[in-house]
Amino acid sequence: MNTALILVFFITMALGVPIAFTMGLAGLIALLMRDGLSPLLVAQNMFSGLDSFPLLAIPFFILAAELMTGGALTDVLLKFASQFVGHIRGGLGHTSILTLTFFSGISGSALADAAGPGAMLIRMMRKAGYSQEYGAALIAATAIVGPIIPPSIIMIVYALTDNSVTVTGLFLAGVIPGFLISGSLMIVNHWISRKRNYRATSERPGWKEYFVNTWRALPALALPFIILGGINFGFFTPTEASAVAVFYAFVVGRFVYGTLTMDKLPGILFRSSLMTSSVLLIVSMSAVFAWVLTVGQIPQAVSAYIVGWELSPVALLLIINVFLLLFGIFIEPLPGVMMLVPILAPLAEVAHLNPLHFAIVVIVNLTLGMITPPVGGLLFVTSIVSKVPMGPLVKELWPLLGAQLVVLLLLTLVPGFSTWLPGLFGYTH
Repeated sequence: MNTALILVFFITMALGVPIAFTMGLAGLIALLMRDGLSPLLVAQNMFSGLDSFPLLAIPFFILAAELMTGGALTDVLLKFASQFVGHIRGGLGHTSILTLTFFSGISGSALADAAGPGAMLIRMMRKAGYSQEYGAALIAATAIVGPIIPPSIIMIVYALTDNSVTVTGLFLAGVIPGFLISGSLMIVNHWISRKRNYRATSERPGWKEYFVNTWRALPALALPFIILGGINFGFFTPTEASAVAVFYAFVVGRFVYGTLTMDKLPGILFRSSLMTSSVLLIVSMSAVFAWVLTVGQIPQAVSAYIVGWELSPVALLLIINVFLLLFGIFIEPLPGVMMLVPILAPLAEVAHLNPLHFAIVVIVNLTLGMITPPVGGLLFVTSIVSKVPMGPLVKELWPLLGAQLVVLLLLTLVPGFSTWLPGLFGYTH
């Protein structure tokens, strides 16, 4: 049964079968290989995997991001970010990093960040004299902040997979790591801009312009604070917060910015439904795969084997880092969380690692896999929207990816980056 599960999974994945169907097919064939188990268990586990109240937050957060994007959000955030860094060397690169970082607090999706505002920013950087390849690499590297800064779909799924953490705790734990990653990219962008003489693209604005840009950006920037603040002070649960986010995004786009017209709603609802369906299909198929893993006692066997090495907590984390980085090259973060957390979380518990610290290390690792050659799903999306071939894009990516790996090492060795903010608000787990 276990052999069939692993073989079918890797063979179908190598053949290019979508990951959701890869997990579902591997689970079904493995189940059929074991006597006494009915195929109906596949449907039962698919349903039970979706039968969760917190999962309702996923379609609402996706819809809220689409509603905000349907307004003047990108242009507003671009002007807001540019006033702080646009006048320094490499200013448009810095502006692009800050814009996508702010956008991450709304979208929660790396692919949405790269395909939406990212495509526009790449065009702007090319017109300002940046190489097309470097602009695409910078956007791809920055877009991975999307699933790390709250709200995050991956964090919601992680909290459902590991009962030792909460959605709110994970949201808070991702704030500092997300800004650390953005900061590291700004350092590399400054170095490259000096080396290639990428100059500033705007003058330092006056105080009046600062005030106008900030005032106009406040409604968009307020959404993450409304979500986290409302949850933390007990006004609503994370699931209820997602519904509040939809209402707020509609009001802001329709009545504050005035650019969310009614004729845009059908397209917004269609895109939200499509993305929600793909995410929930992965979740349901992952539930089947995880159930077969449990029946085959694979998590217990792996845990017992690694525990037998008697590693220190730091050594264990470093080995898990290497494993996750390699695994993340081939598997998207969402199914990666569903598949690996049941195996790895018990190891973290045995090693007495803080669950929030461990969760952030896992999420950042798997997210980095989206831009790690030779696969990297986010690289393909960025290559398509920027029309830059994969080879030149990857060549420009290495310094940026190196900086992110340094941040990952810091997050691994210094738990406080992940646990300080949740602990401040009472979320120790």
